[in-house]
Amino acid sequence: MGCDRYPWRVRLLAPILLLVLALFAAVSLDSPLPPADLVLIERSDCYTLDPQRMSYQHELRRARVIYETLVNLRASDCAVVEGVAKRWEISADLRTYTFHLRSDARWSNGDPVTSADFAYAWRRAILPDTAADYSALYFAIGGARAFYNNRTAALAAYAKSPETYHRDARELWRVTEADFAKNVAIETPDPNTLVVHLDAPLAYFLDLCAFPCFAPVHPATVEQFVSFDNTSGRLIQRHDWTKPGRIVTNGAYVPTVWRYKRDMRLEANPYYWAPSRVIAKSVECRTIENPNTGVLSFQSGGGDWLTDLGPEYKTEMLAERKAYLARFSAEINAGLAHGAVADDIVGGLPVPAPGERRDVRGFDAFGTDFFSFNCRTALTGGNANPFHDARVRRAFALTVNKQELIDRVTRLGERVASTLVPPGSIPDYPLVEGIGFDPVRARAELKAAGYDDRNGDGIVENTAGEKFPTVDILYSTASPRYQNLALAMRDMWKRELRVAAECRGKDSKLYKEDLKKGNFMIARGGWYGDYGDPTTWLDLQRAGNGNNDRGYENPEFETRMDAAAAEHDPKTRLAMLAEVEKWLFTEEIPLMPLCNYVTVYMYDPSRL
Repeated sequence: MGCDRYPWRVRLLAPILLLVLALFAAVSLDSPLPPADLVLIERSDCYTLDPQRMSYQHELRRARVIYETLVNLRASDCAVVEGVAKRWEISADLRTYTFHLRSDARWSNGDPVTSADFAYAWRRAILPDTAADYSALYFAIGGARAFYNNRTAALAAYAKSPETYHRDARELWRVTEADFAKNVAIETPDPNTLVVHLDAPLAYFLDLCAFPCFAPVHPATVEQFVSFDNTSGRLIQRHDWTKPGRIVTNGAYVPTVWRYKRDMRLEANPYYWAPSRVIAKSVECRTIENPNTGVLSFQSGGGDWLTDLGPEYKTEMLAERKAYLARFSAEINAGLAHGAVADDIVGGLPVPAPGERRDVRGFDAFGTDFFSFNCRTALTGGNANPFHDARVRRAFALTVNKQELIDRVTRLGERVASTLVPPGSIPDYPLVEGIGFDPVRARAELKAAGYDDRNGDGIVENTAGEKFPTVDILYSTASPRYQNLALAMRDMWKRELRVAAECRGKDSKLYKEDLKKGNFMIARGGWYGDYGDPTTWLDLQRAGNGNNDRGYENPEFETRMDAAAAEHDPKTRLAMLAEVEKWLFTEEIPLMPLCNYVTVYMYDPSRL
């Protein structure tokens, strides 16, 4: 099972695996006190170290080295290989997975990692109380969706009539625990065996098991910070267990210092079952939000790896790398022909000349940049939301010249995207095209929705004479890219639709809060595929999905997605999903795909 058959894995894993390899293979380098073997520079700090509550790429990247899942994805060929599970069997009907856990898997406090730890973590993920963004990924497990719905209904009933449980949330919790044990198809026959029964075959289930949100947690540690709210009936899970000095992990590293928005220190887990893999015994993760400051820090020796190169001049930096590689193309090609690794070859070449560099590298990523529409009926202030109407959403999408954005704003040569799934990234998935750039049709769509310049005064109004509201565009200040895209689209909408818009930037944490609350009209977004199936993208629009920040709901979409899920023929199923995606991005437009990501890192292969 190689990368040629699974291009999505190459795009998703290439940057991550290079980073993980660096953690496992770095030599000791100079670093400010206290010294660390490897120093990373990141633009955003983690919001949480709770694997069930993670959703952002930089958090998942951290989770991969402090937690270990049942299986891993091997760096050399992207195949599914052992993790905590040393082996597994799949039943003939492809619905039952039996995992055999290694007896030497240990938590960072020395406790054994057991099947019950996985069951406990997965129950946390499924519980609506946890508010996990990825709860829906578990719904393939028998009884999981019903358990989630039962708990949701029970909490709603409790909130209306708490006297039913004598205002004792623990009594309701005992009912929930019994429901999970009886009806959710996760079995732990012994500490080293985990059995999972699926409702239907799922070709990518092992890939899900390698996803960080499927990692175990240490129950005894988490339970110290669990309480119950007798008013709502909910289980309250405080984040305090994730703090250094308390957190217990089962991966290669354990956090020992965390100064939020400043730095995090990771030390090798002394009980990790494969210590020979962990050559970098300590890792320091520094948060530098300003992209220019991050580059200066890297160039002055303040870090070994900059995980997200953000400055606007990175296009020029990539051009300098291209010039360096061109000068040594003969040496590089000869090394590759003899089976050498590209970074090893480049690291052994002479120092770059002025106008050249080798410490920057770009990757085509398994990700798509987009801006979301708020699809709810009303805005947070109670006013009617014009973007609840798909015709308005189409109008705004049709007036975005994406090629112009790539040429003048992002400038990385990204591929224009009209749909979510990157073309060619998933084997046998048909090519799907969404709507493009068509300002004439856009104005017709807006007029059909009831908005037009009725008096020739340049003001777009509805039939009641009410001006189209000023559009609120929310973006994160973590990168100038987001602001520049928002400003460019604001100008396009003013020029083509005569609609005013205002850009509102917030730091990453406040931006995320507004996104979850629906406090926006249009908001910056983006997504990296979590596994090699179109549903990693399409499920973002499902009602109740923790990542459906748009509040999009459409019964037809749910019906079509359910029909595809019930189809057992793989190619037919993919064709059905392609039709759903085409309909979604030619008719519904819950979000505007802009381009497929190119990820740019800074690291010098001669130093790693």
